[in-house]
Formats: sequence, C-alpha cells, structure tokens
Amino acid sequence: MSMSPPPETLGLGAEPIDMKQAMDTKSDDHSDQDKNLVAISSINKNEPLVTRRELWSYYLYYNGDNGVGPLGYTQTLFQALATAAGYDPVAGPGSSCLADTASGQCVVPWGSGTKSVSSVVLVANVISFAIMTAIFTTIGSAADYGTFGRWLLFAVTVVCWVAQYACMALTSPSRWVLAMVLYIIGFVSYGATLVFYAAVFPRLARNTPHARQLREKYENSEIPPDVYEQEESLEKNRISNISTVHSNVGYIITYALNLSLLLPMAGNSKVDNYVLVLVNTYWVILGIWWFIFQEPRPGPKLPEGEWYLTVGWKQIFAALKTYKRLPYTFVYLFSFFLLADGLNTTGTLVSICQNNKFSFSFLQNTYLGLSQAITSTISTLAFWYIQRYWKISTKTMFVVTNIVTILIPLWGMIGIWTEKFGFHNVWEFWAYNIVFGLFQAPYYAFSQTMMAELSPPGFDNMFFGLFGLSNRASSMVGPSVIQAIIDKTGNNWQGFPFLFAMCTGASLIIWFGVDVTKGRRDAVRWANEQRVHSH
Repeated sequence: MSMSPPPETLGLGAEPIDMKQAMDTKSDDHSDQDKNLVAISSINKNEPLVTRRELWSYYLYYNGDNGVGPLGYTQTLFQALATAAGYDPVAGPGSSCLADTASGQCVVPWGSGTKSVSSVVLVANVISFAIMTAIFTTIGSAADYGTFGRWLLFAVTVVCWVAQYACMALTSPSRWVLAMVLYIIGFVSYGATLVFYAAVFPRLARNTPHARQLREKYENSEIPPDVYEQEESLEKNRISNISTVHSNVGYIITYALNLSLLLPMAGNSKVDNYVLVLVNTYWVILGIWWFIFQEPRPGPKLPEGEWYLTVGWKQIFAALKTYKRLPYTFVYLFSFFLLADGLNTTGTLVSICQNNKFSFSFLQNTYLGLSQAITSTISTLAFWYIQRYWKISTKTMFVVTNIVTILIPLWGMIGIWTEKFGFHNVWEFWAYNIVFGLFQAPYYAFSQTMMAELSPPGFDNMFFGLFGLSNRASSMVGPSVIQAIIDKTGNNWQGFPFLFAMCTGASLIIWFGVDVTKGRRDAVRWANEQRVHSH
C-alpha cells in the first residue's frame, strides 16, 4: 500500500482542500513552517475498506474492555484491604476501622506518619495519572508511524490482563501495598487501552462503506458541503455510539456472570479474587479477536534519525506551537482537561463513599453496577436515536450530558451540611448509578466524537494522545487537591465544592468557546498544509 497521500487529501467532515488550495493557505515564513512541521499518517483511498468482521471485532474488544475489573473491583479490593490493615485515629493504634464503635476515620502507616485510606486511594490515582501522562506524551504520537500503534495497544492490553490475574495474590490485609501497586498497573494499562483503542476510531470511520460512498458523492458534486459534513459526522457518531453500547452490554454481561460466583460462594474468603479472574477472562476471550482481524493501515516509516521514545515529544511540541492555527481544537482540549479531571475525580470520590457505605461488598457493587450498565445501554441508544432523528449536532448532545456532570458534585456538596442528602444514604447511591448511566455513558461517546471532528485527519494518535492526556492523565490536579482537603478536614464531602467549580468552569468554556464547524475546517486545512510541505 502506498504511504504517500493522494493529491486530493480529503479530510474528515470538511471540504476537500486540494494541493493548490493548501499551498495558498501556507505561511510565507518557511522557517516558521519548518518548526511546526509534523509527520502524518497516510490518508488515501487505498486503505482497506472496513469489513463487518473487523468492525465487530472492534466492538467486541470494547465489550470486554468495560472497566469492571481494573476500574471497579480492583479499587474496591485495594480499599478494603487498606481499611482492614488500618486503624481508627480517634481510638488509636491497634483499633479496628471496621469496629461498630469506629469513628468513621481510618489511617494506614505512610512514610514517617499516617494517611487516611481515602487519601491513599486518591494518591494511587495521582501516581496512575502521572504515569499515563508520561506514556501518552512519550510514545502516544509515535503510534502514528508504521504498525507501532497496533502493537502498542496489544502490549498495554496484555499488561492489564496480567495485572488483573495477579490480583489472585491479594488475600490478606498485610498485602494492601501490593494491592495498591497492582491497582496502579491495572489502572494505567486500562487507561492506555482506552486511548489507543479510541485512536483507531477516526481511521475506521473514514473507511466504512458508507463513508466512502459519501466521499465519492461529494467529489462528484452530488451532495453539497453542508450535507456531507452532517452525514459524515453522523457516521462517526454511529460507530462511537455502537462501540459505547457494546461496552455497556459488556458491563451487564460481566456483572451478571459475577453473580454466578458471588451468590453461591458468598462465604468463601477468596470469592472476590475469583470474580476478578472471571471478569478478566471475559475480556481476554472477546478482546483477542481485534488483534487477529484488524486490517493493516500502517502509517509512514519513522523518519531517519528519529527514535520512538523522542519523536512523540517533538510532535507534541510542534502541535502545541500551532494552537493559533487550531484554536478551537486546543480550547476543547484545555476545557476537556478540566472537565475530565472534575468528572473522574468526582467518580472516584463517590466510589470511596459508596465502598464505605456498603462495607466494600462486591455483591452490592455488582447490583449497583448492573443498574448503571442497563441504564447506560438504554441511554446511549436513546441519545443516538434522538440525534439521528432530529439531526442534532454532536456539541448540542454533549452539552446536555455536561449539565448532569455539574449536578453530581453539586449534590455531593449538600452532604457537607446535612446527612439527609448528599451521598449519605443507600438510595442516593442507587440514584447516582442510574443517573450516571442515563447521562454520562453518552458523555463518553459524544466527547470522543467531538475530538474526532476537531482532530486534523492523519494525526489520529497524536491528537487522541493529547485527548487521552486530557481525559485520563489530566486527573492529577483533582485527586491531589482533594486528598489534601480530606487529610486536613477528615471529611470526604469537603472535596465536592472544588469539583463542582472545576466541572462548571470547564462546561461553560465548551458551551461558549468551541465552534465545532470552524474547528473542523481549521483542522483539515492545517493537515493539508503539513502534507503539502512534507512533499
């Protein structure tokens, strides 16, 4: 397959800009252009057409990679072991955090002193996000070259699988530090799988039979630009929403399978470990097919003299220098950095409160997870139907989900002043999981599509690496601040006001500061300029 882009270099969801048009938009300052030059993947008609088998293997991978193990159960097991190993600071060393007379606070040895278990969980998240930052910035962009991206996804997937199976060793409170290490490894590798899996999505979307037909109709002047943009966007949303549905279906199936162990083996001390093995095996069985049936769509060869460990940084610096050329793309990345940080940290804080409320019960968390999984599946399909029927833009749909993103930490704030509301009661955690499923599952699908529409075509891994940095690695700020607040106050609920402010500010920037239509056209124009200059 040819690695050189064709003359027309048509981008996703925007007008095709030919070589002459791209040349006209280039800067006269060639030295400045050289500084901002970034190598790109091939964008041409010779890329393999997406087959039904390939597309289904892509969906099945996400069905297995649903996060129940590395994102849910592993944190619960880690927090449970740390709590069992800690003591109540009010009663003093030797006391139990699980005693009926416990104050509700719990600390474990940490350095030369102690730290609350809630803070330790948040510190683990900070470490995880710091490692993810290093991964995404160092080798994320390098995945655009050759077949490196394909093997990178395979590598981080295998690491996550191994970490999950290793959780069989977590059988006593004395191993809570090992639990923390395995949680971090699993969390990092799981986050990396999401980013590098999502980076495949734009390339698949532009090579589906329907996308190819749309492109041909536009090139033959059979449809106007606005129709092409709208239909191309809906095609991307179709794949994004279906993959999200599969993830939620995987949620349901996994939780249902877990009940086959949790109910009959309720008295077995290792049942939680067996459940993690079952969850992981489900992912292995469904996820392996993507690596077998994925069609080859390699990028260009790594430039001579470059290294995989350094080229990513060079590309990121080059891309950041172009923020004036891609204003809406970078405004979205910045605001999503804050939004994802706020939402991810809110989810962690609610999970900490939920685990304490239900005494770290895998069974209760399974029931709650099922409620979220079922509503997530229904809402994703419903949002997709509403968008497709009324031809609503991706941004408008995303804004609707943002409103609920803001309301969750706002509700948690109420818990500072009263125990009647604000994540203190069993019914509130049921309501939280249902509402989260109804509105936040579509949030993930639409945020991904927003990024695909604002990314220069051919720079998929680079910009989705930055997106991953915003989505996953951003969450170093929130947990760092929240764990400091909890350490100082001894109250988990004191962290919600900061998260409410963060989510609200980020949402307002997205609502009023991001023009997707203009941003999409800027991205295509910039990509074409790079293509012209590199040839």
